[in-house]
Amino acid sequence: MLGHRLSEWCGHGPILEEDIALANIALDLIGQATLFLKLAGETEGKGRSEDALAYFRDAIDYRNVELVEMPNGDYAYTMVRQFLFDVFSYHMLEQLQKSTNPALAGIAAKGFKEVRYHVRHSSEWVVRMGDGTEESHTRAQKALDDLWRLTAEMFQADDIDREMAAEGIGPDIAAIEPKWRAVVDDVMKRATLTIPNDPPAMTGGRKGRHTEYLGHMLSEMQIVARSYPGAEW
Repeated sequence: MLGHRLSEWCGHGPILEEDIALANIALDLIGQATLFLKLAGETEGKGRSEDALAYFRDAIDYRNVELVEMPNGDYAYTMVRQFLFDVFSYHMLEQLQKSTNPALAGIAAKGFKEVRYHVRHSSEWVVRMGDGTEESHTRAQKALDDLWRLTAEMFQADDIDREMAAEGIGPDIAAIEPKWRAVVDDVMKRATLTIPNDPPAMTGGRKGRHTEYLGHMLSEMQIVARSYPGAEW
């Protein structure tokens, strides 16, 4: 979902270098998702490919956090959203490299190399805008105020998460949160941005309850595949 969101900036980036950078990050994220979905289909054993899982599931069947569904807004909003997710992704993939499932570990190792750049890129932009002009600071703070309430969902582990962590297959999500918070606190301090004290929003993306934005995204993302079922590309 986040890869699709970032692709919407293609041709609209504030400068050429950023246009190219975001397009490449979007490709990284979509590439990671493709590998995970392919493995999910093989593990499920019902003959569903990565394309089937991506293009022929309805919104209620998606399990992404609501944070990545949010519209791009301005560039400050996009970068703050990206940073908050990048840091989580960094620590999640770092742990997942040690998975007892060789396929998961391999996908994580490839993705971890990419996300190290993603974190550096988004954090530099957050600092640049937060500690920049009065206008850029205001926009970055507004983005943080709006998005912060959605971050708690990333750390809401369910029984499956806990079972997979206990067996060494998946990451220990609870252990990621303090590491994530330490990095976020440091970057926000350097960016002169204030982390809100707002309580977490009542989110449920990982349980199939999504914002109105996901349905609009999927209708755009899935239109070609659903218009020509059975086609391969």
